[in-house]
Amino acid sequence: MAKVKLIDIAHGRSGDKGDGSNVGIIARHPDLYSFLKRELTADVVKEHMKHICKGEVKRYELPNIGALNFVLHESLGGGGTVSLKLDAQGKTHASMLLRMDIDVPDELLQKVA
Repeated sequence: MAKVKLIDIAHGRSGDKGDGSNVGIIARHPDLYSFLKRELTADVVKEHMKHICKGEVKRYELPNIGALNFVLHESLGGGGTVSLKLDAQGKTHASMLLRMDIDVPDELLQKVA
C-alpha cells in the first residue's frame, strides 16, 4: 500500500453548475474504477473540499467510462455572475481534489506506472 496523490491514478475536469461545481474524476486504468468507487465517496470529497463546499456533495457513477462525477453544492459563492470568488466557475476544483492523498494497493499502482 502506498500513499499517493489522486492525480497519480486519475485525471479530472470541473466547471460550474449554478452555485455548485461539477467535478469529474476519471480512472487512469479500467482496473482502478472499482477502487475509486469504493474509496472516493461523497463524504471523502466533502471532507477534502470543506473549505470550499458549504453544501451537500452528491456522487454519480459512470461505469462505462470509468468515472465518478461529484456535484459540490454551494461551492461558488452564488454562481459565476454574482460570485466574488477568483474561480467563480469552479475550473480549479478538479485540480484541488486531484491533490488529495489516497492509499492505493501496490498492484493497482503498477497499472499506471
